Amino acid sequence: METTINNISEVSREIEISAKATEIQHYFDKAYSEYRPKVEIKGFRKGKAPLELVKKLYGDMIEQETLPTVASQLYREVVKDKDLRPIGEPVIVDMHYTRGEDFRVKIHYDIRPAIQLKDYKGIRVEKPVHTVTDPELDEEILRLRRMNATTEEADAVDSDEYVVIAQVQELDPSGLPIIGKKTQSARFYLADPQLEQPIHDALKAVRRDDEVRVKLRHSHGDHEHDVHLKITAKKIERVQLPAFDENFVKTVTKEKVTDPADFKAKLREDLEAYWSEKSRRQMINGIIGEIIRRHDFQVPESLTRSVLEGLLEEVKNQYPNKQLPADFDPEQFSQENRAYAIYQSKWALLREEIVKAEGITSTDEDLTALAGNEAQRIGIDRERLVEYYRSSDHVKDRIVSDKLIDFLVREAVVTEVPHKDPE
Repeated sequence: METTINNISEVSREIEISAKATEIQHYFDKAYSEYRPKVEIKGFRKGKAPLELVKKLYGDMIEQETLPTVASQLYREVVKDKDLRPIGEPVIVDMHYTRGEDFRVKIHYDIRPAIQLKDYKGIRVEKPVHTVTDPELDEEILRLRRMNATTEEADAVDSDEYVVIAQVQELDPSGLPIIGKKTQSARFYLADPQLEQPIHDALKAVRRDDEVRVKLRHSHGDHEHDVHLKITAKKIERVQLPAFDENFVKTVTKEKVTDPADFKAKLREDLEAYWSEKSRRQMINGIIGEIIRRHDFQVPESLTRSVLEGLLEEVKNQYPNKQLPADFDPEQFSQENRAYAIYQSKWALLREEIVKAEGITSTDEDLTALAGNEAQRIGIDRERLVEYYRSSDHVKDRIVSDKLIDFLVREAVVTEVPHKDPE
């Protein structure tokens, strides 16, 4: 077997492998033996045809189907023999084979980029701080009351606490209906802050069977266009908000809290914890973003591809039977998320370099402490959980990641600033 390794880029290599027919014949022999029991040939019971006959009739097909396996095995041999250190999954870019002749294949693989660590300590970062206010607390309670509200049918709308069930027909600019753009039972809750203002204004005094026209201005990137709607109120429901009292508190907490004052105090704690975690996450993202900005290197395509595949799998999991909609464009999805995938890949490489430079590891004490914190919540005996954690690379990696983030935060120069809502 002959091999040549070519440099494609700083992080990409190409292996050219040439193997004689005799060197790969054993792969085909194995494939013949595995294929023979599946073959039905006239005059023989299934799987009992002579091997030579199977080779004669199906040899070309079997060998062609086996070539990717042959290429993969030869690649592994070269990696081991030459002590190569590839990352990610290799890609076969070219194969040439005629039965009985030499086999030639070209395979691309990636390597780690050479990273020269720059300053990752003492990074200046802002930490947004948010103080939970009484009006904010009241707004959250109102949201919970709306989630637990009941409705009763009404003839007309006279406040925001109404739901209008309507037929919605999209119109062209001349006022004619657009075929296929009709919704029979759209629900509009007038108190919903996400409800577009023109629709809210058109429905704020509507009566059952009234018809209203609405014009909306929608933006898509750098493009804007008008949307014309005809909305016909088919049903109107008055929203009955429950009182904020002992019964309400018992309902939403499943009897865990009974006193409205205690509930309000606990709700404030929860909101403060939410904002504290959000603030910390923004600070950490700021630190990571600055570290990435300071390091300019080429990211191996295999890592970017792996992140994109993971993102696509997450999208699939949101649909029944993991089947994407017919109009879903995976290529467009990859392009739209490519920058994020490169960002995540860069951080993964930098993270490993910093962890190595600082000697950050997961110790047995870390695993024991984690098991002590999580045993009761998970419902597993502490000692059993420790044993599991000792065998779990995922858990060890999580501990290392947490320790790295704590280290970077301790080393950063943090300035607290008031939180600002996005415009």
